[in-house]
Amino acid sequence: MFTGIITDVGEVLELENRGDLRARIGTDYDIAGIEIGASIASDGVCLTVVAKGTDPRGWYDVDISAETVSKTALGAWAVGKRVNLERALKIGDELGGHIVSGHVDGVATIVEMVDEGDSTRVTLEAPDDLGRFIAPKGSVALNGTSLTVNEVDGAKFGINFIPHTKSVTTWGDAKVGDPVNLEVDTMARYVARLQDYG
Repeated sequence: MFTGIITDVGEVLELENRGDLRARIGTDYDIAGIEIGASIASDGVCLTVVAKGTDPRGWYDVDISAETVSKTALGAWAVGKRVNLERALKIGDELGGHIVSGHVDGVATIVEMVDEGDSTRVTLEAPDDLGRFIAPKGSVALNGTSLTVNEVDGAKFGINFIPHTKSVTTWGDAKVGDPVNLEVDTMARYVARLQDYG
């Protein structure tokens, strides 16, 4: 379980296809404090640490299944890509964002970006079947970042990125056409499910 508050920006150091996709992610996390088998949300996808090391910098390896690659934007990863990271919640951690599972629902696409003062308004288009789960002033996780939705028009929705968010996440690198991992709010899923059986 995660909160969508990014605590490090890592870097894809290596990629290797070996049945599954093996990725090595460089991080500033204290590697000694990461256990093999730990969960780390990497661009919003909950991935399991399978190896770790400190040469030439701190890093951890994850195996990414073909299913995960097909359902997320991780298939677009390349060596050198910056990645939003968040360690799993511990009892007593601050819940600064919203409850995020790290199970991506689909891939949205950035369709427009407009600077408004120092902030940037970004319009994304979700897959049609996920549009009903996105509501104005509701929460979404985009590439692992907990964000508030400004407006919704069908499957399109708008997010405003303040300078702080752009500087401590990968959102300062975003551009039109980018695929984005989208996790809708868990409560929205349950409300929709209840309505289906109401």
